[in-house]
Amino acid sequence: MNFIGRKKELEILTERFNSSKAEFLLIYGRRRIGKTELVNKFISTDHPGIILIGREESKKLQLDRYSRLLAEYFNDDLLRKQGLKDWDAFFEYIYQQAKKQRFILALDEFPYLVKDDKALPSILQDYWDTRLKDSGIYLIILGSSISSISMMERLMSYKAPLYGRRTDQIKLNALPFTDVAGYAGDMKRAVELYSVFGGTPAYITQIDPQRDVYWNIDRHILRFDSFIYRDIKFILLEELEEPRYYFSILESIASGSVTMGKIINYTGLDRSLVGKYLNVLIDLGIIKREIPVTDSVRSKKGLYFFRDNAFAFWFRFIFPAEDMIDLGHGDVVLENIKNGMNPYLGRTFEDIAKEFLWLLNSGKAVPFTFSKLGSWWYRDKEIDIVTMDTGSNIFFCEVKWKDLTAAESLVIINRLKEKAGHARWHNSDRTEYYGIIARRIKGNGKKKLIDAGYYAFDLKDFEKWMAK
Repeated sequence: MNFIGRKKELEILTERFNSSKAEFLLIYGRRRIGKTELVNKFISTDHPGIILIGREESKKLQLDRYSRLLAEYFNDDLLRKQGLKDWDAFFEYIYQQAKKQRFILALDEFPYLVKDDKALPSILQDYWDTRLKDSGIYLIILGSSISSISMMERLMSYKAPLYGRRTDQIKLNALPFTDVAGYAGDMKRAVELYSVFGGTPAYITQIDPQRDVYWNIDRHILRFDSFIYRDIKFILLEELEEPRYYFSILESIASGSVTMGKIINYTGLDRSLVGKYLNVLIDLGIIKREIPVTDSVRSKKGLYFFRDNAFAFWFRFIFPAEDMIDLGHGDVVLENIKNGMNPYLGRTFEDIAKEFLWLLNSGKAVPFTFSKLGSWWYRDKEIDIVTMDTGSNIFFCEVKWKDLTAAESLVIINRLKEKAGHARWHNSDRTEYYGIIARRIKGNGKKKLIDAGYYAFDLKDFEKWMAK
């Protein structure tokens, strides 16, 4: 499997490894997000260590398997013969090795181990406090299923035995577009592929970046035996309690019912249940709640959108067509996808454009260095992107997944100016800037817009800035 991105996470792991003290890291996140691959990549870059993966099996079988793996790693014939009989013996053995050398011990699927032996966190706490914290150990605990995330958080909560022991933690989210763009090569294709497969490494590494998006959809989603077609549903069915409620809520959001009230009406669920399940989906990084960027954080105008494009695409196009796909009519479904693709890409491109503007912000290629970025809406008026600083500067920007001329862009900007007048924020003393981000601005259209005092970007600018 190709390894993509994770530069910041690898830097954190390396910095911790180079410290002169024992380290205890927690890495968690939902399935397929690449936690094990991250640690494998880290170990493969001249950082000695071993990953021990938990299974849903008895403590005896776990320890027998760990004994064999550790004996092989440390070339220990005595351990091969005697094995480790309990967790005390396991951590004592690790301590004796860590006194002699710096090495990584990664316990993957740790919640499976706790599930079989509830005393394990207390045993680990005791060994950390009395031995391991004064050794050369670099301990990493990983939890990789959706149901494990809450367990991992509980294990490190205030009242839990391991509270205060970890030296760092990483909640692994989907890869950003900037990571995937480099893998896909062509920027237009990168936008299309990211909009369909999202930033889940297990999905991205399945695709052929040299093929167009429809070939990849047909090959990797529309075949009833394909991994991605089955996997998104499997994750939700396997890991969530009451999955039918989550499916109903996600179907609602995919259909365009994105307010709390509309989701309640669409699903027929009580407000308290909808609120509870929305929060779980937000914690998992599947959806997000947005408020108008000019509102306070307590705003009640929240709208719910997909954060993960793989789930967005699946619920928009695949979930309603499961019967067709199972019957082998993926070609019909593909035609429906082609007909609805441009409007769908219009929404996902907005999020990609926001990420692009954050990149420009660090490079100072925008009107001012902003501290807030988001969307804005009021009644029937919407603006795709608004940025603001801590003073009184504000930048309004529209995003279009289209090829535009300068004249067409000016029409959009003039409409933008009219809508901007309704945005309530420093209205009497603010300095306003306007811009547009498009798939392509034709000919010398960008220059004309810039000469007229506007900001204009297209995919060529994405390529230039992401290559830096």
